[in-house]
Amino acid sequence: MVQTGVDVALTWLRGGGARPGLEPAAALLRRGRLGLVTNPSAVTADLTAAPDALLAAGARIEALFGPEHGVRGEAPDGRKIPHGRDERTGIRVWSLYGEQTGPSPEMLQGLDALVFDIQDVGSRFYTYSSTLSHVMEAARDARLPVLVLDRPNPIGGTECEEPVLEPGHRSFVGLHPIPVRHGASMGELARLWAGFGAGDPPLVVPCRGWRRRHQWDRTGRDWVPTSPAMPDVDTALVYPGACFLEGTNVSEGRGTANPFRWFGAPWVDAETLAGRLNGEGLPGVRFRPVRFIPTASKWAGETCAGCQIHVRDPGGFLPVATGVAVLCALRAVHPARFEWRSAGGRFALDRLAGTSRVREEVDAGRSWGEIAAAWAPGIAAYRARLRGVMLYE
Repeated sequence: MVQTGVDVALTWLRGGGARPGLEPAAALLRRGRLGLVTNPSAVTADLTAAPDALLAAGARIEALFGPEHGVRGEAPDGRKIPHGRDERTGIRVWSLYGEQTGPSPEMLQGLDALVFDIQDVGSRFYTYSSTLSHVMEAARDARLPVLVLDRPNPIGGTECEEPVLEPGHRSFVGLHPIPVRHGASMGELARLWAGFGAGDPPLVVPCRGWRRRHQWDRTGRDWVPTSPAMPDVDTALVYPGACFLEGTNVSEGRGTANPFRWFGAPWVDAETLAGRLNGEGLPGVRFRPVRFIPTASKWAGETCAGCQIHVRDPGGFLPVATGVAVLCALRAVHPARFEWRSAGGRFALDRLAGTSRVREEVDAGRSWGEIAAAWAPGIAAYRARLRGVMLYE
């Protein structure tokens, strides 16, 4: 079984020695007054919540910081979270998904270090990596070190898929110029963020036993939902492309048993859409017509027709390209009904994709293959940068 950063940290707290280069991290964990940025996805090998395990091992956690969905994961997508106290431990909880998305100087008073332990899903627009960036910025200003207890990228660390974020589309669902499927662990992202000027280089406690080619099924670990709409790792695998549907008037499956694996709308011709997608030559995937009634979000309470995404070959599957193909097919099959969502004069898809090019090229009738082919130069430049911060082979 892969050991995550928190598993390694617990061995230090219980008297084990740190390998060369990690002694400063071990010393802070043993003696420092810590602020822990975490949520329910941060568990030990025996599924104990990271705050509980660290406290039991003697760590001095003086404050907890909660990202989107909260420290204990009770809040739904997009809901602002107030400050409070953790019911289980009584420790003060500061929200990083409310009035502000990074720690204030007041929140950091009396701390010696900030510790970050959250499981990522391998997609740029999953907001936990943006929270990490803001934490690093605040820690730099307060002259506090940041320790990242690393975890595997559940969809693997060998594949990357564009588009790379363009400067004009920076937002909380994309702060830095990386691709949608970034192929990095959270610790590697922290090292990238430092290179982009978002804080000082962090202390990263790497996983033991993880290899870049390994997806979640090779880690030997149980999947703990990283958010209410990420119930299993199969969802995480399709998410980098299926999330593009949030930028449309088509349901991405929120409010169903299969978020992001089901998509549709009341006006979709499911059989025609599935047939078109299955003829597109997309690797590692098959589409099946489905009907569903969402209980929340878009088209709540209405019968929708659409497709389920069945990943046949996780290693060969290209989630971002598949998501673009779905947009192209919806536009082609339902040109009069398919629409882009917008707010405040900005298209939601542009924020997610980090560029307007995807939307514009879908509207121009280009195929998914033509759209994806233009991504190669950006991916090559990103891979070169990623190699400089890699922690795993």
